Amino acid sequence: MTESKKIGVTEVVLRDAHQSLLATRFRYHDMEAALKDLDDIGFWSVESWGGAIFDSCIRYLGEDPWERIKKIKSMMPNTPQQMLLRGQNLLGYKHYSDDVVKKFVECSKENGVDVFRVFDALNDPRNMHQAIQSVIAVEGHAQGTISYTTSPVHTIDLWVGLAKNIQDMGAHSLAIKDMAGLLKPYVAFELVSRLKEELEIPIHMHCHATTGMSVATGVKAIEAGLDNVDTSISSMSMTYGHTPTETLISILGGTNRETGLDLEKLTPIAEHFQKVRKKYKNFEGSLRGVDARILASQVPGGMLTNLENQLKAQDSIDRFDEVINEIPKVREDLGYIPLVTPTSQIVGTQSVINILSGSRYSTVTNEVKSLLKGEYGATPASVNKDLQQEGIGDSAVITCRPADLLSDDFQSIEAEFINVIAEKNITAEPSIENVLIYAMFPEIGLNYIENIDNPDYFESEPLEITELTDSSYLVVVDDHEYSVTLRADYSVTINDGSLINEVASAPSIQSGTGIVIEAPLGGNIFRTIASEGESVEADSTVLILEAMKMETEIKAPSPGVIGTIFVKPGDTVKPGAPLFEIKS
Repeated sequence: MTESKKIGVTEVVLRDAHQSLLATRFRYHDMEAALKDLDDIGFWSVESWGGAIFDSCIRYLGEDPWERIKKIKSMMPNTPQQMLLRGQNLLGYKHYSDDVVKKFVECSKENGVDVFRVFDALNDPRNMHQAIQSVIAVEGHAQGTISYTTSPVHTIDLWVGLAKNIQDMGAHSLAIKDMAGLLKPYVAFELVSRLKEELEIPIHMHCHATTGMSVATGVKAIEAGLDNVDTSISSMSMTYGHTPTETLISILGGTNRETGLDLEKLTPIAEHFQKVRKKYKNFEGSLRGVDARILASQVPGGMLTNLENQLKAQDSIDRFDEVINEIPKVREDLGYIPLVTPTSQIVGTQSVINILSGSRYSTVTNEVKSLLKGEYGATPASVNKDLQQEGIGDSAVITCRPADLLSDDFQSIEAEFINVIAEKNITAEPSIENVLIYAMFPEIGLNYIENIDNPDYFESEPLEITELTDSSYLVVVDDHEYSVTLRADYSVTINDGSLINEVASAPSIQSGTGIVIEAPLGGNIFRTIASEGESVEADSTVLILEAMKMETEIKAPSPGVIGTIFVKPGDTVKPGAPLFEIKS
């Protein structure tokens, strides 16, 4: 390397770092104190929105995701704000019509997003096209993306062809998104070298540290001509996360690939996140080093922490290794799809069901059926034909761009939203932002809008806990310290003797003379299809359970009459909870 070149740095602590390390649970107020310092660094961009942030805000935190990006932008006027956008999926888990995509991009730009990293989970360029064109139309920075993975069908030539297609769409830059840390250093050197020969637009790289290769991969890619690299502040890096920002700056210091960033100015940022991270200890994954299993399972960092939390919710964390081993098998059955949202959730949820049910594909999620039908686009390789037949029967497989089958939908969604909030007497503005929340997350979004002023509906604010002894803790609530003792009966007593939390056993339900169908997974009752007293055929869908953000149909095992339905939409159930009774 003889020619000097400044390397741009994108800091990801406000989005992907906590999505990967802490299941996307960081609250805005725990970021705010660091925003001015972040703005003074001189990053090429800061990734602060998109991905699972939107979902987490409305599902768990009770925060307005639009307000979050507006506040961040106002606090960081000198730094471009970046989001991760799932192409035609936007921030949801299915494809949306082109006019909804346009509205979302317009609204995101107006609220503070500058750089849009657009990807498609299947690397189907047809699914990125509309989003890229929409970003160009609002004069944002359109960054097309390769979602890197490995399989018998994924080659350097394939990646170069995809990159050239993205450039031809008008993208301003290209990102190599290595969400599972699978990109090996010397392969990265070859890939970036080829891309620099073929492309005119800048190349960015995003690598996770889960397999231990991200730092070396970043350095080799920079040697090959990479223009920009993603990193995360040191106290929110490595394991499921990313290369530490300070580490890469130090490696490049004194070379002809300087970043121009000041290490000393990063210290207060690292100290801030080191402190607030402690509050979110319960969302931490178990990984303390490198997980070489990921080289086979290809599970992304963000998926790992979420998968652990989801298995804990299923009371099945002891089966984590079995699920990890099942994931590559399901991935192969589904055409060697990359594992990135939403495909990581689709494959992960199906793998959990396969393991917990004790029978592979005895239950197939709606999302797997949609993927087998082609509703998400073209898979990299052919899917398992037997599974496809089981999942969709003789239904025709979609071969066109899936969104071509969708009519413009924004106006009808807006009208529906206005009607729904009127019927439910919800005092909410029919703003474009609220309509888009409803468009992407009809049930979850509506529940959020209805309960925005009800803090008891959402997850409680995490407590800042410092362990004093084996059973004694110091808990900080609103800057007040409380001494807390954990008793043998698993209740928690504060120093004044008041009970703040106690474990209670679930009530039992007598089943009568019918067969009681139990929940195969923990989750929320999404919708009931059949009614009490209704006659149903075998394999008829009785209700839909939302588990791990995916919809699972719960069916009648035999013909009969629906007896008692023990649950209603919105209820939360544990694995094994009675759902409904069927009588012959």
